[in-house]
Amino acid sequence: MSRILDVLHERGFIDQKTHERELETYLRSGEVTCYIGFDPTADSLHVGSLVPIMSLAHMQREGCRPIALVGGGTGLVGDPSGKTEMRKLLTEASVRANAAGIKRQLSRFLDFDQGRALLLNNADWLVELKYIPFLRDIGRHFSVNRMIKTESCQMRLDSEEGLSFIEFNYMVLQAYDFLVLSDQYGCRLQMGGSDQWGNIVAGIDLIRRMRQTTAFGITFPLITTASGAKMGKTARGAIWLDPKRTSPYEYYQYWINTEDADVSRFLALFTFLPMDEIHAARSLEGARLNGAKAVLSFEATRLAHGLEAALDAFHASSRLFGTPVIPGDLLPSSSIPREETAGAEDAVPTTVMDASTLKSGIPAFKLFHTASLAPSGSAARRLIEQGGAYINGERVKAFDMVITDRDMVEDAILLRAGKKKFHKIKIKS
Repeated sequence: MSRILDVLHERGFIDQKTHERELETYLRSGEVTCYIGFDPTADSLHVGSLVPIMSLAHMQREGCRPIALVGGGTGLVGDPSGKTEMRKLLTEASVRANAAGIKRQLSRFLDFDQGRALLLNNADWLVELKYIPFLRDIGRHFSVNRMIKTESCQMRLDSEEGLSFIEFNYMVLQAYDFLVLSDQYGCRLQMGGSDQWGNIVAGIDLIRRMRQTTAFGITFPLITTASGAKMGKTARGAIWLDPKRTSPYEYYQYWINTEDADVSRFLALFTFLPMDEIHAARSLEGARLNGAKAVLSFEATRLAHGLEAALDAFHASSRLFGTPVIPGDLLPSSSIPREETAGAEDAVPTTVMDASTLKSGIPAFKLFHTASLAPSGSAARRLIEQGGAYINGERVKAFDMVITDRDMVEDAILLRAGKKKFHKIKIKS
């Protein structure tokens, strides 16, 4: 089982780890439980959360039992890590709703059947804590001098807003989480982002002081693109894992736009494709590099949204931008369609419209009728109301939604009726 460290190292997951030799011995013990906490500040995780999610999935694949801990309790306090200002405090109701959404998304990456992975909420033990006993039993093990030297506290102490007392408690609460998981579930390994190093070490120290047991920590590097941009951020905002916030088609397009220099690194981090295939793809150029981007997009979308959604996004993108050529020897373990159909987009029926028509806007039902995707305006309305009409891969929610030239993607608008009827709208040059 210690092979997991080699897997995480080779794929680029590890930034720091504690007790290296003892950690390897622990991972060889055959009964390993690890955990990562997820902050419920929204009802969806985003692409920036994929590194911890994928690391838990790799741990499970190598025989470990992962715990995904939703911070329903700590979410009521707010983590100062990586923030220069205080987070907005959430209500218990909003935290519960957000936690439910996060659990649904994690279930796509982890197998929770028969206890093979656990979904826990730290509100179960934090919300009912009694303050004075907690200070006497837990708080006495923490040095304020040491706490304020952590990077997260220093950043806030140097800011204009400063560090609130409620946030100062966060490290103690996260350390207590680790202690509870160690006591109740035999969990001795906590993982998290590099900004969590101080909190993780505090939990390790608390377990050592109170249980005379060695616990372990692993942190992940901050993942940025080759240009230095933060993962998961675009001009339109965050790329969410919830399909209601970011459609599978938009999700697919986010990955297809990966910078050339990032393709092999992101294949290692965000897919389960074998590393020997990924190593072989590192020197690709031209059409084969674009094929590798399509594989990355397809595999990432399949993991987050399922095979059917990935296929829909692949075909919609192919009809709009052209089908990528993906030969059989390029990342062969991928389940992406490999039909040699380059140029198939030319077979998609196309309507050319005056620029002025689209600039002023046209109701969706009229556009679908004009494109002959519905025999009449009323039929187009029914198609939209029944959820069978799509524009650029996104379902049309209202029959009178106005479509303009701002909806064009690379000089075209792709309409779809049902699963197989496509039509392209272009502007007269």
